[in-house]
Amino acid sequence: MRTTLRMRRAAVVFTAVGALALTGCGGDGDGKDKAGDGSGTKKDSASTVDLPELDGEQISVAAVWTGPEQANFTKVLDEFEKRTGAKVTFVPAQDPIVNFLGTKIAGGQPPDVAMIPQVGAIQQAVAKKWAKPVGQEARAQLGQNYAQVWQDLGAVDGTQYGVYFKAANKSLVWYNAQAFENAGASEPKTWKDFLATADTVSASGITPVSVGGADGWTLTDWFENVYLSQAGPEKYDQLAKHEIKWTDPSVKDALTTLAELFGRPELIAGGADGALQTEFPASVTQTFTGGDQPKAAMVYEGDFVSVNIAQTKAKIGTDAKVFPFPAVGADSPVVTGGDAAVALKDGKGAQALLTWLASTDAAKIWAEAGGFISPNKALDTAAYPDDVQRTMAEALIDAGDDVRFDMSDQAPQSFGGTPGKGEWKILQDFLKNPKDIAGTQQKLESDAAKAYKS
Repeated sequence: MRTTLRMRRAAVVFTAVGALALTGCGGDGDGKDKAGDGSGTKKDSASTVDLPELDGEQISVAAVWTGPEQANFTKVLDEFEKRTGAKVTFVPAQDPIVNFLGTKIAGGQPPDVAMIPQVGAIQQAVAKKWAKPVGQEARAQLGQNYAQVWQDLGAVDGTQYGVYFKAANKSLVWYNAQAFENAGASEPKTWKDFLATADTVSASGITPVSVGGADGWTLTDWFENVYLSQAGPEKYDQLAKHEIKWTDPSVKDALTTLAELFGRPELIAGGADGALQTEFPASVTQTFTGGDQPKAAMVYEGDFVSVNIAQTKAKIGTDAKVFPFPAVGADSPVVTGGDAAVALKDGKGAQALLTWLASTDAAKIWAEAGGFISPNKALDTAAYPDDVQRTMAEALIDAGDDVRFDMSDQAPQSFGGTPGKGEWKILQDFLKNPKDIAGTQQKLESDAAKAYKS
């Protein structure tokens, strides 16, 4: 999730949603180094994690985050520096991150740690023998603080390689409260109601939906939410593993449902052409600027939207409100994504950083800054800055192990995670021509078959 956001990755889907009262507590993160316990570690008096002394050690960490996300992650790294004495350098990465890392490794300059935003990319890093197994201290933090599913997401063939630090609830529709009030619109619970609400808003003179179609991953998220709710978990699992083809009738049904929105350009800000030129951040900000006359009244995406809303004058919970992705079938879907820290070098520093990122103390720092949800179940949800983010975090934790991988993140990266190719490009073409459902299915199946075969 960066400002041009890339929270697509390493995602999972869960169907159990609710609130959970958490009892874990995080450290105060005051950044003061304390005397160690004689074992060569430094631990704050209120800390939940022991870290080794790393005075003068240079550590580099690569991530695709920019803007507020990079700034908030840097706060987490700064505290690690204070506690260990290490010097950490942030390395800006580009998508697809496997290609970026491959270039760095070929040049003999791999980062010590990479924040990898896709399950498939972790598996590729392991297959290429780039990734190093997680050490004992980090595994201990994972065992204390994480549900088994989050540990499994970072494991390959039973060996732990990734530490999931950042997660997201990606099944949310954010809306301009004043635009809704002026239109007399209410929060919809079903897809049918959602389309009716869009018509109500449109009749008031405001375009109802903002779509960041320039970033193809947003369109795969639209599809995945519709497909999970409509086809159900069993079919979802089959399609995710390519055990059924993209020409399956269930895919036709989901695309037909999505076309009920995409096929009505008057409901989308700028129409299809405008949406395809709108990057994710702009799709959010144009929904919450202009007072009660925004370019659009609603935008679909995850909790991380709050970072972009913060760049406008809208206040979350008052000006900017949110409702769950509408149910197409029996249940509303919930999609979540995440970024995992993976060590690419052997050494004390890289492993110490993984241990830190698996701790409650590290999660608390970014949680307090906002625009972040942690899969760390020991983090006290009081750390989140508002009730909206707190509720979304509780829903994520409450899901426990009842999760499913995001299908595009299970797919080979060439199909499910590369700009201008595969699923991203095909769904962009579908947004432009939603009548071509059969053609879209054929293209998806053709590209998927090639990617899975290779």
